[in-house]
Amino acid sequence: MTDIHEKLRAALDQEGAVYRVLEHEAEGRTEVIAKIRGNRLEQAIKSIVVQVRLTKKESIYCLANVPGDCRIDFDGIKKYFNAESVAFASKEKAQVLTGCVIGAIPPFSFSDQLRVLADPLIQQNEEVVFNAGRLDRSIFMKLDDYIRIAKPQMVKIALRG
Repeated sequence: MTDIHEKLRAALDQEGAVYRVLEHEAEGRTEVIAKIRGNRLEQAIKSIVVQVRLTKKESIYCLANVPGDCRIDFDGIKKYFNAESVAFASKEKAQVLTGCVIGAIPPFSFSDQLRVLADPLIQQNEEVVFNAGRLDRSIFMKLDDYIRIAKPQMVKIALRG
């Protein structure tokens, strides 16, 4: 596996992003890592790989990015793509597409087979924070830089509460 953390930092540097890396104990659960990092839960971007079945024979994969205090709205994704169904991708498929273990996935895609979606709610923060390809590294960066570099499709895919 390529080192996604290093690949991500190289991409951010190349694009002139303003960011900082925080080293911490290894943790992938959003609620727990927010306490360790000292960030507000809604400031975190939670990244989850989903399988979108467009038809019985055709599927695509998306990296669904929502605020840390939200969960994925599968119906929102289904509606957006006019798909037959949407579900979590298998752990194995998610790891192959992202090059990361579950819990370490950053809100960026380095695969042509993985589209990036983000809920507009992430825009409520000037600075966002996310796991950076490793369970023991996080990145804090300006929201504007995230959107400019990751180029997510903004889609209503989060449910709060």
